[in-house]
Amino acid sequence: MEEKWAHRADLAEAAINDRHARRLWGIPKTNLCVVCWPPTTRDNLFQHWHYWWQAHYLDCLVDAAQRRNTRLRQQRIKDTQRGIRVRNLRSWKHNRYYDDKAWLALAAHRAGLLRRQRFAKGLRALESDIFAGIDSLTGVLPWRTRETFYNVPTNGPAAIMMARLGDVEQARALTDWVFDNLIDDRGLVMDGIRLRMHGPEVVKDIHPYCQGVMIGACLEIADRLREESGVENQADFASVEGVEQVSPSMPYVIRIRELVQAVASEMATPAGVIDWQTGGGDGGLFKGILVRYLAEVAVRLSGDTKLNRATKKLASRLVIASAHSVWNHRLEVDGLPVFAADWTADAKLPRNTGPVGSSIAGAVTSSQVPERDLSVQLSGWMLMEAAAKVSNVTFGGDSEVSPR
Repeated sequence: MEEKWAHRADLAEAAINDRHARRLWGIPKTNLCVVCWPPTTRDNLFQHWHYWWQAHYLDCLVDAAQRRNTRLRQQRIKDTQRGIRVRNLRSWKHNRYYDDKAWLALAAHRAGLLRRQRFAKGLRALESDIFAGIDSLTGVLPWRTRETFYNVPTNGPAAIMMARLGDVEQARALTDWVFDNLIDDRGLVMDGIRLRMHGPEVVKDIHPYCQGVMIGACLEIADRLREESGVENQADFASVEGVEQVSPSMPYVIRIRELVQAVASEMATPAGVIDWQTGGGDGGLFKGILVRYLAEVAVRLSGDTKLNRATKKLASRLVIASAHSVWNHRLEVDGLPVFAADWTADAKLPRNTGPVGSSIAGAVTSSQVPERDLSVQLSGWMLMEAAAKVSNVTFGGDSEVSPR
């Protein structure tokens, strides 16, 4: 099973690198992805390049290298990091959008760990810039500089970054703010809060990646708190003399259970296929980000309780069911897959006609055929990598236990 999904992930990687990846402006030792395929002339020239899409491309390159590390993959990672820096004209941190910067910080940090701590030039400055952006009034990050919109797509990946860097208290502050203010009646995470003259206004939009980043943030925080407690599981914690009987990580573990269940109930078919419609453009990345962190739950959440094991199994089921559906609905062009934007429907063939995505009010709209967008194809690649990651995970007993 693992070999099958690893092979499919390899094909997804090959499709992106064959159709989208190329040198930036012909400069040696650079690599970026054109944002649509077939590309327009201006996209071939990287007039449009979408900073945060490239960050997720880098993340996918790291996924592939973690499965099987090769010299070619290592070189492509280095070239992509350089390509982002050159195209950004100054440095990685030259960007108004804190969500964009947080995504690149996460991907570059993972790339550095893969290279055994040889972190890329500019990463520390980027991380410091994100920490410095926290608003003194609200205690969380705005969407962009000089902005009064505070959203989950920014604070979620930033919290993951901060927890991974060891600042668990700041990560908790961002995460707790979300759970205190932005959970709807179904248990799903809403988009954010906009401060108006008349007071705060909740933006109630629901997006798959908001669920994903909060699952990821809670998992990183729970892991850090578990490490700090010096015990391996909840049962051990309860038996340690002179400590409280409830682990400080448990509120975050409970939130993971509840969010995974909410995703299964509200965003997936009865068979477990994630079917929330997101289209192309920026939305093309949303489901891929969600399954990335569902896979992390399946692999990393402690299996020390029945409810945790049930949650791990449910997260794995969502990933594998979605991956089967997307793979079965793919197109093939020259032997390589084209993935569908709608994970329950057949993929449409991208054509070199019609409008392509453009930036409007800080967001990228969909191309006429969403499958033309790099974002949609990256989500398909993320899904294949997630399936490869969870395909050999075992969950122990209690297969019928509900995580509710």
